Amino acid sequence: MSTSLVIMAAGMGSRYGGNKQTDSIGPHGEILMEYSIYDAVEAGFDQVVFIIKPEMEISFKERYGNKIAQKVKVAYAFQSFDSVPDIYTIPAERVKPFGTAHAVLCARDVVDGPFAVINADDYYGKTAFRSMYEKLQELAPAGEAAMVGYRLRNTVSENGHVTRGVCKVADGRLEEVVETYKIMPFPDGTIRDVNEDPNGVLLDPDCLVSMNFWGFTPWIFEKLEEAFTAFLKALAPEDIKAECLLPAVVDQQMKAGNLVTYVLSTDAVWFGVTYREDKAYVQEELRKLHEAGDYPESLY
Repeated sequence: MSTSLVIMAAGMGSRYGGNKQTDSIGPHGEILMEYSIYDAVEAGFDQVVFIIKPEMEISFKERYGNKIAQKVKVAYAFQSFDSVPDIYTIPAERVKPFGTAHAVLCARDVVDGPFAVINADDYYGKTAFRSMYEKLQELAPAGEAAMVGYRLRNTVSENGHVTRGVCKVADGRLEEVVETYKIMPFPDGTIRDVNEDPNGVLLDPDCLVSMNFWGFTPWIFEKLEEAFTAFLKALAPEDIKAECLLPAVVDQQMKAGNLVTYVLSTDAVWFGVTYREDKAYVQEELRKLHEAGDYPESLY
């Protein structure tokens, strides 16, 4: 039985302008996903599962998959319309994938033990992978999950607004994730949500937010399937952009009393490239980590 790192790499990076997941950003052309894999293997994960689009397979393997497979066992899952149940007729105009809950569900056949889920285009930090690996070994086979929570102040962008899952936590357990869509830092040092009020609603800079770093057991696949089926049944034919999102399914399961989610808080600085202007900052941070010895000259 493996402890797997499942990486959601099928997205298109629309706001960034191009495919940010495959954008070279480290001092030797590394992409952020390669740092996550390095940290995960170091922490104890022994399989990496890439969720990609079928049309990406050949180029993805040539550029990344084959060399990563020399370090750790690699498997692939494909997020495509072919994996959507027959109960739903996909509109001809639909291009957008069906969201992160569907993406993880696509990995069902290649995951046989506890697993973590991350985005391909985020840097999560070494301590986060160590904490998650340890927690995954402790989870009950059913009804338990984990999430790494980051301080809001460590996840905002100076170059525009971001969406974050703001977490309500009690006694180390997640009670609720509220998707908050337009969070940005203000010149006075505050962080505000400007989604409905241009002056912004003040947010606690030390509150925990979800950056889509989750830990599950295979029990979750049945719940994802149920949720995705219900989502499709309720979907209006003209709605060609709606997504079934992983945090929403977690929230549903917690509120139904089916799931306890443990929060692993970290003071690590998350970074990612939401906007093209973020790239220079991320490059500099990675250079510092290499210089400090956190990473070797080459990740391979």
